[in-house]
Amino acid sequence: MNVLLLLLFASSPAPLHDQAFRLERPAEAVAVIQASCERCDWGARGREAAVLALSVDGARQQHLVLARGKAGQYRVLLGALREGEHRLALSLDERWSARGTGAVRIDNVSVSAVAADTPGHEALAHAPIVHTRKGSLDRFSDAPLVAWVESFAAADGGRELRYSIVFSHEDGGTPLDRLMATWGRATDIELVYAVELDASGRVRRAEYQGKDHVTTAFAGRREGLHPVLYVVTKNNMVSDRGPATPRVALAPFPFSLDGVSREAVMDAHPWTYEVSAAEVRREGLVVDGAAPGSKRIPDPRRFAFLEACAAVTDSRLAFDVELQGSDGALSWHASDAGRAAFRVARAGCFRAGVALPSGATVSDVRALRLRAHTRPPRRNEAPLPKGAGSARIERVNLLFGLGPDARPGPSVFSWSGGSELRPDGPPLELAVGHASN
Repeated sequence: MNVLLLLLFASSPAPLHDQAFRLERPAEAVAVIQASCERCDWGARGREAAVLALSVDGARQQHLVLARGKAGQYRVLLGALREGEHRLALSLDERWSARGTGAVRIDNVSVSAVAADTPGHEALAHAPIVHTRKGSLDRFSDAPLVAWVESFAAADGGRELRYSIVFSHEDGGTPLDRLMATWGRATDIELVYAVELDASGRVRRAEYQGKDHVTTAFAGRREGLHPVLYVVTKNNMVSDRGPATPRVALAPFPFSLDGVSREAVMDAHPWTYEVSAAEVRREGLVVDGAAPGSKRIPDPRRFAFLEACAAVTDSRLAFDVELQGSDGALSWHASDAGRAAFRVARAGCFRAGVALPSGATVSDVRALRLRAHTRPPRRNEAPLPKGAGSARIERVNLLFGLGPDARPGPSVFSWSGGSELRPDGPPLELAVGHASN
């Protein structure tokens, strides 16, 4: 480990937790840490989170941001370790911790070993180690929260592993109002690394998602098989070179996105909604009466979120919900607010969101409309004629809102009838509460 990385951990206090563990054979080690922070609150300035420094066998290894408030469980990689005795120590790193967090308690730590001949070893062995973006930990912004890995068959008996991270938000890139309309979330979700292995497990190809979403061959440093990456942009793109900032090593969960959107990973870890809502509120991005185009939003708990799956060519998608007010009057509310930039520009399974009037909830939705629009012209391209392109809605998986705790509530609607949508033509209207298949 280089000298700059060692300096990041300089002058750490006595460990909060210190335990020995033994590996019967070489393995990838994973620690599950249950930690409590007396006054931590990701949404409160000055007491956002405590930050732990983790050491293995006396070598300072990574940081752990306790972003989940008063108590939470965190799953981290300890890396490839030899057989025999080892020691894990966790200390409070006061340099990076917020000043007003109060006492931190380590409630439980369990270490598991995944040997080379054990299912799941390969996915752990190639998981990236990620240095946080310079300055982001100082502001407690854009924190890596959850990592997952997808596995796909590749040529000649090989396989491809794709690693993605849910960040608490993004300080750059898509403004929050567009993010909620077109992605249905305040987090940032990014594919950070992909590796293709041959049938023997050797690396054929390794890539990362760099600045401007350009996929680039990885040529950086590895620790064991783990690539070391660096977050280098405000929308959480990475590089294989960068400064020795605090780093994290999240243990990725295996997750399949067959038939669902990427945001399903957040549903499996609902606290991610709570953390992201707290962050955008703390950053002043939540404002009563915020209008589309202001880069701000009303309270995230006022949104209705849609997950649907579609096939599109040269078209964009949006949805409307019909609400019944206390006086019985019906009104429609559009996810795109009539703005082309606020429409969904991708096929497959997607999320989108629409802000509801104050006092309304997703349980007040009486009908749903799905619309297709011809896409706007690309740079130096003549506009497409109105009605060009095609779209087909395959199904609606979910329609839900957030509860008082800013975590997802139950879905109130699903549909799997399948229907063509003519761009700029009539919408597909569905009565909520009367799903058909």
